Amino acid sequence: MNLNPPKSVARMTVSRETKAEQLNLETITWGGLTWVNIENPTKREIEHLARHYSFHPFDLEDCLSRKQRPKVDEYKDYLFFIFHFPVYNKTTRTSTHSQLSVFIGDKYLITLHSGKLRSLGKLFRDCEAGEEARQANFNYGSGHLLYRIMDRAVDSYWSILNKILGLLEDVEDSVFDERIEAAHEVAVLRRDIITQRRIIFPMRVVMTELENRLKRFTKTDMTVYYGDLMDHMNKVCDTLDECKEVIEVYKDADFVLGTDRVNHILRILTIMSSIVLPFVVVSSFYGMNVRLPGGLEQQGSFWTFIANMVVALLISGTMLFYFRHRRWI
Repeated sequence: MNLNPPKSVARMTVSRETKAEQLNLETITWGGLTWVNIENPTKREIEHLARHYSFHPFDLEDCLSRKQRPKVDEYKDYLFFIFHFPVYNKTTRTSTHSQLSVFIGDKYLITLHSGKLRSLGKLFRDCEAGEEARQANFNYGSGHLLYRIMDRAVDSYWSILNKILGLLEDVEDSVFDERIEAAHEVAVLRRDIITQRRIIFPMRVVMTELENRLKRFTKTDMTVYYGDLMDHMNKVCDTLDECKEVIEVYKDADFVLGTDRVNHILRILTIMSSIVLPFVVVSSFYGMNVRLPGGLEQQGSFWTFIANMVVALLISGTMLFYFRHRRWI
């Protein structure tokens, strides 16, 4: 594989739109390739692209929409991609998707995003600051530059995935600790894993088409590189599948253990109620026409009271023996 830089002299230009134009737009031009980076695009930036490029109006509208699914649209002179990447919120402990829209042609690459993709922003800053970074990313065409963006984005996702794996270990300890109520933690983590899978899995389908679609915009053979990128993506998806299976096991275990604890408490309360029941019955004896000590109208026999208590204790003892024999206690 020949990855040597082209022998032609490359010229680098960095520009930003003036405040008068009120465009949140940055560009880097080096070696005949221009990277236009737009954070938090608005209608002004979209109108600017419509004036300077012959993009389809529907694609420009999709850049502002937040209801799009990952996709690729192919045209004669350019490709239009929509990617989604998870963004983790540490406060709510949930993930949301961040959309990356990409227009790619032979001499340009245009990225539009919300600014939450730190890996993309860092790559752009690196290319601004250093010639070595520009040479490594710009020399082999716009297709190679898009590969570098996607590779960094996928690799940066592992920090989120490692966070989920750490939370899984914490949830495991909580589920099997009787002193901790783990139902809420399990539910929150389960929701986040489902959200991650809903974002990542459609992305894998689009990324499988990158190599074939970007061949015409790449100056070198990228088969090995895209193979490595898909390998990383498949590992991410496999790990999310494993996380989903594990959290489902923890959910079922927490339900079973919680139900068992409730049944144990109910069993104890039922046994206590059954033991106390004979005494309740004895206390009701005073409402009967039987002479007992302490009566208000007539003095009863003390031995009658003793006999009633013996009967109650005998009944309670018999019930305890039966419960023990049935291994209920």
